[in-house]
Amino acid sequence: MRSAAVVGTGLIGTSVALALTARGVVVHLQDADPDAARIAEARGAGTTAPPSGPVDLAILAVPPSQVAAVLEQQQGRSLARSYTDVTSVKRGPEDEVAGGRGDAATFVGGHPMAGAERSGPWAASATLFEGRPWALTPLPRTSRATVNHALELVSLCGAVPILMESGAHDHAVAVVSHTPHLVAALVAGQLAGIPEDAVRLAGQGVRDVTRIADGDPRLWTQILQANAATVADVLEGVGRDLDEAVDALRAMDGAGGDGQRSAAARITRLLERGREGRGRISGKHGGPPAVFTPVRVHIGDRPGELSQLLAEAAADDINVEDMTIEHAHEGSTGVVELAVAGSAAVTLARRLTERGWNVQQVPLSGPDRRQFSGEQLLRPAGLG
Repeated sequence: MRSAAVVGTGLIGTSVALALTARGVVVHLQDADPDAARIAEARGAGTTAPPSGPVDLAILAVPPSQVAAVLEQQQGRSLARSYTDVTSVKRGPEDEVAGGRGDAATFVGGHPMAGAERSGPWAASATLFEGRPWALTPLPRTSRATVNHALELVSLCGAVPILMESGAHDHAVAVVSHTPHLVAALVAGQLAGIPEDAVRLAGQGVRDVTRIADGDPRLWTQILQANAATVADVLEGVGRDLDEAVDALRAMDGAGGDGQRSAAARITRLLERGREGRGRISGKHGGPPAVFTPVRVHIGDRPGELSQLLAEAAADDINVEDMTIEHAHEGSTGVVELAVAGSAAVTLARRLTERGWNVQQVPLSGPDRRQFSGEQLLRPAGLG
């Protein structure tokens, strides 16, 4: 691929353009908002100058409701030899294309499973798609050349292609993306009506559950509208589980003896099912899920302190698998949770403490426990 066009320079479109430009592809930028295209150009994502002839591939980074119309328009202008989109819903737009809104032979649906809480070209990154799944949903009439262009796009962006049928794709994203976003927003909405002192108690758990609720409500309304029936079906299943949980909790509160034990068993089954589902999500590099041990370290909010902490772990040849930061409500401090392999957790905690770091939590069990002693051995990992 030597040339490409990106139509729509928001987060995803600009990120695609940045990734392609970094690989030497000449990218032409278009947007209904000229300012957005100029910002993407200023970021090095390509040029707003029109191409002199058809480019190899045009990426339509527009809302689902606009894909077919924009495709028909750009094909009429001979913008590219092949076309793809990046919307998170496939069946609706593809039905329009298959029904004659555009040439299906040069179009293949696409959806990179990547994003960020912020939107717009300023939030874009050339590495946004690295290692991420990228669904491609060819139509029966899609040419092999068009599919190959899309596969090359995925490769240049560092993503992993997954070819699937559009209906299967839409059901999958309803379960793994659209319904979780809506549920996160509903949970976050409960925070809007409680006193400020109650909100101040929020810890990492509620932050994790509600993180994605910060997305653009107008954009997400369009996404949910495009996949409304499928999301409603999935949400009905969640609703049945919620009804079961409410009923069991009411019984736990009012019943005694056998009734309370039965209600508790129902809650346990729901929690076990959730744990089973969570376990199906692939772990590092797509492998089976791994269980890591958290080591919690209190740090100050000063330049270089976090990088120094990570350098300490690297100096001991300990790989940090994941990391979260919980900021204090008051004062310039926070707690960093380093997730490491269980066998290395106590070793890391001991060495950090020896070097003056304030380690707040390490495991209370395991063969390495005898190597570490002090006030930090307060509670099991994962509690608090």
